[in-house]
Amino acid sequence: MANQIDVDALHPFYQGIHELVGSDAMLKIFNAYRGMQLTIPTHLYDRQKAAQRVLARYDGHNAQDLAREYGYSQRWVIKVVRTAQKNQ
Repeated sequence: MANQIDVDALHPFYQGIHELVGSDAMLKIFNAYRGMQLTIPTHLYDRQKAAQRVLARYDGHNAQDLAREYGYSQRWVIKVVRTAQKNQ
């Protein structure tokens, strides 16, 4: 079906999706979510799951690296660590 797509006639939203991921993936997104309103989270990682990973990987010196990796602030990483230490 991707061969039958008239890209120039696509809705601007779907034109953008097409440019990002191609015809086949755009059609999968269209078929799965058409008619729905989507809200795209600003963070790739779930806050609670990222906090668990931060706690498992924190070594006392890598807060900045963890913050960068999970897309949260260094302050947030330190707060997660301190809260966990306080609750022990």
